[in-house]
Amino acid sequence: MASPSIAILALAVAVALACAATAANARFTAMPWTPAHATFYGDETAAETMGGACGYGNLYATGYGTDTAALSTTLFKDGFGCGTCYQIRCAGSPWCYRGSPAITVTATNLCPPNWALDSNRGGWCNPPRAHFDLSKPAFMRMAQWRAGIVPVAYRRVPCVRRGGLRFALQGNPYWLLAYVMNVAGAGDVAEVAVRSGRGAWVRMSQNWGASFQAFAQLGGRALSFRVTSYTTRQTVVAADVAAANWCLGLTYQARVNFS
Repeated sequence: MASPSIAILALAVAVALACAATAANARFTAMPWTPAHATFYGDETAAETMGGACGYGNLYATGYGTDTAALSTTLFKDGFGCGTCYQIRCAGSPWCYRGSPAITVTATNLCPPNWALDSNRGGWCNPPRAHFDLSKPAFMRMAQWRAGIVPVAYRRVPCVRRGGLRFALQGNPYWLLAYVMNVAGAGDVAEVAVRSGRGAWVRMSQNWGASFQAFAQLGGRALSFRVTSYTTRQTVVAADVAAANWCLGLTYQARVNFS
């Protein structure tokens, strides 16, 4: 049976997420502050944070850097939490740096549950906890790393990105896999469709994390993508983002993004 504190936390998370679900085509707005905890993984180089369950690869090359977090299952949402942005501030611990500002991080990984440990004694990412496993550089901006774990307050905030949506393409002539990155606004992606030339839209299914796949022959013509946010349901169309001579293994940037 969950402890009363965990039940209260779960209710707070549910209420906060409801507040974030704005009307269709609305701009994403910040959530209320909610209590949680934060740990860190890796070392000062943040090498262990590269890659991750969202599939963003080298986070320096893809623009996310070291201001990143692995989310507990409750926040990760089977990959639909990838790309979301959070402000986090250390709260109520002697390990917090006095006067340290809130940090802003992007979700790039999953912090998996550890069912062998109690949720209050090591199983920090077990449901229904909201928990952030930060890169060590991000953690050290708000607290002393020797703490290991600190209480925090967090809220989801709009993602501020430079440039348009980015699509990293992989696959083969009969299967296209697109990693959707650099998503502004709510930061998350629920649905993706692709169109080759002026043909019909082909709905892509989620493969894992922030990657979506289509089993179709799409080569030889320009590619357009239609992307829908998981939280706001806002949809944008990246028309002809990849020219007719597009190649697998490259990343293409659109002229549009979410507001």
